This record gives sequence, structure tokens and C-alpha cells, in this order.
Amino acid sequence: MTAHLSLFPENDVTTEATAPKFKPFTRQTITQARQWQWLAPELQEAVQVISHVLPFRTNQYVLDQLIDWSNVPDDPIYRLVFPHRDMLPAREYEQLRDLVLHKKDEAAIAKLVHEIRMRMNPHPAGQMTHNVPRVNDAPLKGLQHKYKETVLFFPSSGQTCHAYCTFCFRWPQFVGMDELKFDARETTELVSYLETHPDVTDVLITGGDPMIMNTRSLAEFIEPLLGPKLAHIQNIRIGTKSVAYWPQRYVSDKDSDDLMRLFEKVVRAGKNLAVMGHYNHAVELRSAVAQQAVKRIVGTGATLRMQGPLIRHINEDPKSWAELWTTGVRLGAIPYYMFVERDTGPREYFALPLARAHEIFQAAYSMVSGLSRTVRGPSMSAFPGKVVIDGVVTINGEKLFALQFLQARNPEWVRKPFFARYDPDATWLDHLKPAFGRQKFFFEAEEGEASLHGPAGRVIPIAQAPRQNDRRASDTQPDAA
Repeated sequence: MTAHLSLFPENDVTTEATAPKFKPFTRQTITQARQWQWLAPELQEAVQVISHVLPFRTNQYVLDQLIDWSNVPDDPIYRLVFPHRDMLPAREYEQLRDLVLHKKDEAAIAKLVHEIRMRMNPHPAGQMTHNVPRVNDAPLKGLQHKYKETVLFFPSSGQTCHAYCTFCFRWPQFVGMDELKFDARETTELVSYLETHPDVTDVLITGGDPMIMNTRSLAEFIEPLLGPKLAHIQNIRIGTKSVAYWPQRYVSDKDSDDLMRLFEKVVRAGKNLAVMGHYNHAVELRSAVAQQAVKRIVGTGATLRMQGPLIRHINEDPKSWAELWTTGVRLGAIPYYMFVERDTGPREYFALPLARAHEIFQAAYSMVSGLSRTVRGPSMSAFPGKVVIDGVVTINGEKLFALQFLQARNPEWVRKPFFARYDPDATWLDHLKPAFGRQKFFFEAEEGEASLHGPAGRVIPIAQAPRQNDRRASDTQPDAA
């Protein structure tokens, strides 16, 4: 392995001979993991049943280093990667269990699985209908563009992850729902699109996880963005969970040094390379190799921004968030976003009331110094844009949520405060009602065809959803801007 000269030479000690090898496990192979025998029969059953609906994939590092097996099933990382029977309503679980374990009727299983998946809102926030750019009235495959400054790009070879999160809002990408899949095989259309959109300053390469690719393949997608015709592209972002699930990608994989050189090349080209690291719990940044990965990334001149959703059963403890942010800052990372779990997948299992989300964020925020207070949240990546809960206030005797857009389909909405009636049970924007007796929020008049209230606002039909004009047809994901 060629030596890499970084700002942290003391960390460059792993050789290819001693490097751990990535070993994934799926429903078909998890029984080969030694930890499988430690699970109670009912937990094993849940994995085998639920993984027919939701994607399941983990790896040896997650099993060995991140999960506390003495605390299963309550361990947060176990709940993060292993399916649980409560992720489905009891009736659906029993139906599917009977088909999978007893009748073994593949056609019936496929039919029921499809029905369950379509009920789970696989198409949140207008991803398929309102966020895909069109040229000559044809959609550009593998691109999304919701906010004018940022374009998302989904390389086809990055459409998997080192391990899957059970809450993942992009779960349709991983379960064979090809009609809901975003993937591009090369960058030609992306570059052409960017050349005609000088307002775009940011490209987010996402997936899946682009860091599942080897460095040579990743470079084929990144290097075309460095040319003089795309001088208006200032920031190249890479959305990734690898910093938590497989930090060896930056430290000891056979091409990890080549990856660091690629990062340096982007920085030398005058671009900001931002690694958008997805962290869900403080334990993901406690291991030596995870901390070494952060140091190597920032040692190239790239930035590492930390973000993740607030999820019931996983990270409700403010102390965990505070530890995550302060550890990240010490290593050179930047706390960026705490998101509200999106309205898709096993939403009922993971969702927290917005009031509780605000309490957790406020408590964690109060525990850290100003260097960690770059973090924003709790933020909902909803249909009209990213809405942050600024606080709970009382005005003229009425208890209210104070909110504002951090990003929006209409740039004029950004940083515009608005208020909603306080609802202790609301878990998403479309559950809220306007304050002061108003019938609609200010943005609903313009977005009338996609009302936020009622089922039509929560689940946008894939085939029937109306098109909007180009000014509003675009999406940055919750893991994006």
C-alpha cells in the first residue's frame, strides 16, 4: 500500500496485510454470523419475516464493534440495523409470518409485501413527481433538483450501503422497487444539465452510499465536475454512512490512500469537498478506527459534516447527541443537522412527537459549547422544504410552535418565521394547523395542489401526482443540504 502523507502521519499505521476485510450479511447469510446464535428465537423470526418487506444488511464491524449484545434487543445499534416485529402492525406481521414460515407461497408473499410497501409511503416529499428535473419533457434518470442551488446525483454503482438502517427513507432503493429507483450510469447528463444551470453551486453525490464504490469508480463521477465549464460548482458533497458503518473505507481499505488523494485533488481544484457523514448515535464515533477516519478525511482539506435523524428507540438521549457533537468537533468535524424522522417506511415505530423532538434537541444543545452549536434542528424535510422547530412560545395566551424554513422550494420563504398551534401528538408538518385562526399556512396557498393536511399530503400518489413548473420541481434529501 502506497504511503499517504497526511496532516496526521501518526494515524497511517495500518498495512494491507493486517487490514480487516469487509464482510456483509443479509437475510440469506446472517445465520452464518456467530452472533446469530445469541438471539432469542422470536428475534430471529422477526428478522426472517420483516426483512421480506424492509431491506436488511449488516456487516462484521457493526456486529463486533457497535452492538452491545448484552443489551439486545434494546441496544440502539441493534434496533438501528435489525428488523423488529413491531415495525409492522400485528395483523400484517401475522399474515406475512404465516406465508413466510408455513405456507411458503412465493406469489402470495410477493403480493402481500407489495401491498405493505405501498402503504408505507415509498415516495415521500414528491421525490418521483416533483423533484426530478426534465429536459425536453423527459425525466433525467438519477438526478433530483428541489432547491435551486443543489442538485442530487445518484450513481448506479452506489446504490447499496455497508449496512442498512431500518428507518431509512430511501428503503425502496434497496428492495427491488425499480420504478422508485434513482440511478445514473455515467455523468454525461449531469454535466450537461449543470452547464445550463449556472445557479447550481452544489452537487450532492448520494445513494445508497457512494462510498461503497472503489476509488477509481468514484473518481469517474467526481472528476468531470472539476472542469472549467463547471466553475460555478463550488461544493461537491458526498452523502455517506460509511464513516459509522465501515470507517475502514478511509483508513485501511486497499484503496483508502487513493481515496484521500482524490479528496485532495478536489480541494486543489478550488472546490469544497464536504463529506456529509450520517451518524445516529455516539457509539458510532467511539472506536479508534472511526476517529481515525475523521482525522484522515479532514486532513485532506475536505470537511466532514455530521447529521442524522432523531429516532425513537435509537437516540432519544440528549447526552448521546451532545457526546457525538463534542467528539466530532474535537476531531475536526462540524455538527450540521438533527432531522425529524421522515414520514415513510415503519414510521409509526420510529416517530417522535415534534414537541418531544424539540425538547431533546434543546437539552442536547444546552450541553455543548458554541463550537458544536453549528447544528440545526429539529428539522423536517417536508414537501415544501426544510422546516425547523425554533421553539414553543405563548402569544396572546395561545401556545404555539415557532417554525421557519431553512430551505424551501420557493427561496422567498427561507428564514420566514411562521407559527402553528401547539399539538403534543403531532409528528410531522402535515399534522400541524396554522395559528391565530388561519385556515392555511402562507405557503399552502401557492402549493394548493399538494395540501399538507390529510392523507393526500402525506402520501403523494406516484402515478397520479400532478407536475409542477420547473421552478418548483426539485429535492434535496434530509441527508443533504
